Amino acid sequence: MELPSFLSHPLWFLCSVVLAVVLRLQRKGSWEARKCRADLTGKTAIVTGANTGIGKHVALDFARRNARVILACRSRERGQKATDEIKKETGNRNVHLSILDTSSMASVRAFTERILREEKRLDILVNNAGASGLPYAITPEGLELTFATNHLGPFLLTHLLLGLLKRTAPSRIIFLSSFMHGQGNVDTSNIWGKNLEKNRYNDTYNCTKLMNTICAKELATRMQGTGVTVNSVNPGIVMTEAMRNYSVLLRSIFNIIGFFFFKTAEEGAASTIFCSVSEEAEGLNGKYIDSDCTIVLPSEKTQDPAVNRKLWEACESATNLNTHPTK
Repeated sequence: MELPSFLSHPLWFLCSVVLAVVLRLQRKGSWEARKCRADLTGKTAIVTGANTGIGKHVALDFARRNARVILACRSRERGQKATDEIKKETGNRNVHLSILDTSSMASVRAFTERILREEKRLDILVNNAGASGLPYAITPEGLELTFATNHLGPFLLTHLLLGLLKRTAPSRIIFLSSFMHGQGNVDTSNIWGKNLEKNRYNDTYNCTKLMNTICAKELATRMQGTGVTVNSVNPGIVMTEAMRNYSVLLRSIFNIIGFFFFKTAEEGAASTIFCSVSEEAEGLNGKYIDSDCTIVLPSEKTQDPAVNRKLWEACESATNLNTHPTK
């Protein structure tokens, strides 16, 4: 089929290029991490899933600010590569790798035991690790894989590190949510996900992001007066490896569209860095920070205190916190 003549005109091509450039420039928010002068000398930060994407750029930013940075990664090989690259780029030798698989509660407990044994303080905890497009699967601990990876693992990790965070206060906890959290639903009778009908599985990622946002809000309420603040962030639509579990066709479409419209991983890290280090975010608690680093209201599904408490209690049960008390 022949294109209309105006589409083949050089002016049309030029306008398309200009529009693409404008769209790319508009992806940046009003707050820029590189202009923030916050210094993290003497402070310790943990970033989960820090070997790539948003997590790596967050860890890189913290290292530039002279923090002691712990990259909590599932893959030793990829985690060590990222650690070495961050050290080389920043000159900060106080960057370390510690193995963590958030889909395994045993791995979470082993990780936190090492941290509590080796670290004297924890100023920033960034729950960044997560995945979408994972196949439906039940872990050896009886938890559905996506539920465990995206929510129950980070929930347990945070709970087990609360004592250290309180002793280090003022300290900050950040959960990476998503603008898609409003499309999710919460069934507190099936928080472990193992009875989930497979034909309803396609919205599991959204459900876990809703749970992240709700539990961040509930934890913020519980942490009032301790000096520990808890917030959730929406990084926006970001070009990361989050699509690695999808088909080649879907990844290709995502990458082509994303080149013009989506944020880079560095741009997507801005809202997390804003919550973690900025003076503007000091004292913020129980808030949801949008991709342009502004406070917005999350979905109405996060606003019911009774539901929030019930979800929290279901998460405690699913992660056996009652039989394995925190230190």
